[in-house]
Amino acid sequence: MDSPYKIAIIGGTGKVGRHIAAHAIQKGYHVRMLVRNPEKLLYKDEKIEIVQGQVQDINSIQELLKDCKVVINTFGQPTKEEPMYSKVTHNIFNVMKDLNISRYIGVSGGSLTINEDKKSIMNRFGAKLFDVFFSKMMQDKKLEWEFLLNSKHIKWTLIRLPFVKDNLTSNHIKENLTDMPGTKITNQDIATFIIDHIDHTQYVHKAPFISH
Repeated sequence: MDSPYKIAIIGGTGKVGRHIAAHAIQKGYHVRMLVRNPEKLLYKDEKIEIVQGQVQDINSIQELLKDCKVVINTFGQPTKEEPMYSKVTHNIFNVMKDLNISRYIGVSGGSLTINEDKKSIMNRFGAKLFDVFFSKMMQDKKLEWEFLLNSKHIKWTLIRLPFVKDNLTSNHIKENLTDMPGTKITNQDIATFIIDHIDHTQYVHKAPFISH
């Protein structure tokens, strides 16, 4: 029996997004995806509704989100463009508020450090390297985090990821709120974790790390 939920997916042509769409359909959800170039869509199914548009375009976000109950954002920063995570998330939340959508799941890197973290020396060093070599991107991700903290009207979850392997092999998923418990995870396991946590409140207003 199909779920009444329709899920909006941003970043559906990415390595993680296509697995999320496939897993959502297997679970009986209806799926609508925002796609800049439909020709790049590697996973196709007649149950997937496609909205062609740009994540930076508020009209595209409005068309994507209408009559959806959940928003999953795996948007990847375009190369050679200024970081836009914070702006994109801000626009998504504005549309969600207008449409009375309350559930949002996004992803970020394990290099994002927040006040409650108790990272190991190795993980602190890795985060510092990201701050140095990808300073603009990390500043924007921190802006996104500050925005999330001030958005209590949305039931958001921000999942922090290690190195992502494009692999279908499923492993046991480790979860931790204060430090990355491993060094890698597969696309399939990210998709499984996200879809399984749509209706869970365990990580609402939190940023769990997940890994193998």
